[in-house]
Amino acid sequence: MSLIGIIASQNYPRTVAFSADYLVIAGGGAGGGDRGGGGGAGGYQTSTGFTLTTGTTYTITVGAGGAGVTLAYGNKGTNSVFSSITSSGGGAGGVGATTANSNGGSGGGGFGASGAASNDGGTGISGQGFDGGDGEDGGNRRAGGGGGSSAVGSDGTEITGTGGAGTASSITGSSVTRAGGGGPGTQTGTGGNGGSGGGGNGAATGSGSAGQTNTGSGGGGAGDTGAGRIGGNGGSGVVILKYPDTRTATFSGGVTQSTSTGGGFKVTTITAAGVSDTVSWA
Repeated sequence: MSLIGIIASQNYPRTVAFSADYLVIAGGGAGGGDRGGGGGAGGYQTSTGFTLTTGTTYTITVGAGGAGVTLAYGNKGTNSVFSSITSSGGGAGGVGATTANSNGGSGGGGFGASGAASNDGGTGISGQGFDGGDGEDGGNRRAGGGGGSSAVGSDGTEITGTGGAGTASSITGSSVTRAGGGGPGTQTGTGGNGGSGGGGNGAATGSGSAGQTNTGSGGGGAGDTGAGRIGGNGGSGVVILKYPDTRTATFSGGVTQSTSTGGGFKVTTITAAGVSDTVSWA
């Protein structure tokens, strides 16, 4: 190699491609207030063998969970992003006789009422989550459960209605279920349970429970009586990356992350919701 070639190779080191696994979960939707549907889980996407390159900067954003509102529709969750992967925030649980359903990574559950213009649950996104259940028209006026990442939310006609189930992942080395749908609120009886993986429980009296933090699970729907009647907040999302332990990740300021090492890999879990950041590897 000529002297010029040697200098060039020293100043411009060769980039290296390597494989990584990811789990990208968006923020869960809030439950509806006042017989509200359960919030839908945030979009859930995972893959192995995703190609990354040293020296390249990749964007990371962890989605926040939607906030519940008194006697009204809550808010959808916000998106989580890693590189070219975007998982969509979960739909909010329905409330109000004329309020449209709320779509998202997983759909929010429909409102429980008699003679409502629309009791339909929201629609999930294929490959990310499932639909919310439909609210009951009459009867106990039970709302629909929020959609989960691996199952639809139950319809309000199901007495033991629940949020849709979440999905298990072993990316961290142990199996953890995340992204369950929020449980439905109801007028009588008891509210429905949240879906496995962190979905908040629905209520018959008072407010719904929040989805679990950093699981992207939906919040539970509020009940028909009692003070507040606020839909439970959706759980914040998470981004988890697994890559060879020969690689070193560098994050820009603002991110909250933890890294473990074992079995020839590093696993980095990013948890700060609502913060956009970047990462690169050497």
